[in-house]
Amino acid sequence: MKRIYIYNKRPNRQARTYILAINSLGHVSHTQTSFGPQLQDNMKSVLCTVAAVAFGVAKVAAHATFQDLWINGVDYISYPRFLSTHGASCARLPRSNSPVQDVTSKDIACNAGTSPVSGKCRVAAGDIVTVEMHQQPGDRNCANEAIGGDHHGPVQVYIAAVSDAASAVGSDASWFKIFADTWASNPSGSNGDADFWGSKDLNKCCGLMSVKIPKDIAPGDYLLRAEELALHAAGSTGGGQFYMTCFQLTVTGSGTAKPSGVKLPGAYAASDPGILVNIHAPMATYIAPGPTVYSGGSTKSAGTGCQNCESTCAVGSSPTSSASNGGSGGGPSTTIRTSTTTRSSSNPTGCTAACTSNAVALAIQAALQELLANNVTVWNV
Repeated sequence: MKRIYIYNKRPNRQARTYILAINSLGHVSHTQTSFGPQLQDNMKSVLCTVAAVAFGVAKVAAHATFQDLWINGVDYISYPRFLSTHGASCARLPRSNSPVQDVTSKDIACNAGTSPVSGKCRVAAGDIVTVEMHQQPGDRNCANEAIGGDHHGPVQVYIAAVSDAASAVGSDASWFKIFADTWASNPSGSNGDADFWGSKDLNKCCGLMSVKIPKDIAPGDYLLRAEELALHAAGSTGGGQFYMTCFQLTVTGSGTAKPSGVKLPGAYAASDPGILVNIHAPMATYIAPGPTVYSGGSTKSAGTGCQNCESTCAVGSSPTSSASNGGSGGGPSTTIRTSTTTRSSSNPTGCTAACTSNAVALAIQAALQELLANNVTVWNV
């Protein structure tokens, strides 16, 4: 949901607020608590422009977060049964759906503005967990892309053994990679945009990606870190956009492996070929950032879409359902056997029609000029 907050700051008038809300499909609603008749009339000519600008920016940005977790096909974060019997959520949800772009920041571990939560999700080594991404909080509508705006890129999952998942600091942990769905060439495509990416698999499967917890790891508390790296602006240094969420787990089992890991920040450099890359040109290869996948982990061939995820594609499915394995062990595959089709959101209409970047810039300028003439302040959040 995109909201524009506008208030009148003219002297001798009570400050009131006009809220214009634009959802991800371009539907517009508003709450008017304010503005006298004269200012309302003056605002009519600019509200449509501001709406178009806000929706255009939202469509271009198309930011997202991993916000739900399934365990063995059960919706563990949102399913009412587990909210009541398991306790608090185990997801360290970010404060916003904006990306982290500074790979040297501590935010690269578990995202900005996050903090530990009281809940821990209990899983057994060898279980299948499914992370779920969407653009807006609570929006699990499969008609909407999980991450849109051509935010193509790899999806990777790390875990880190910690003494207490409910208090551990992500930037202090030692992370090893247990899953990767990265890139594969599309023989019929002309550039990286047309190739197969983990993000496109996310979109085809309603934001879901299934990951196997390595069967051989030692029991204890872990942080699980799900990451999507959007590369649409990665042709210049610092343009890569990282979207990640950390989940707090308690892993049971009889394994003994304690894999060595990497630090975040530390494992990524802004100049890494998987971070600084022009995907709008033809691509012969792609090397995902970070270490290789742990030998007990799994990979998924980019372009295989939503294979065998029927049990989790229907949100709120039976607790007895089971999820699919995201792939088999080994390094990231670049062999494609099947193609994928991604959905696209409905085109906006009316005053929220899509704009080119130049049109957006002009609309912002015109809207701000008229708003300032009426002593109105706007927050676009």
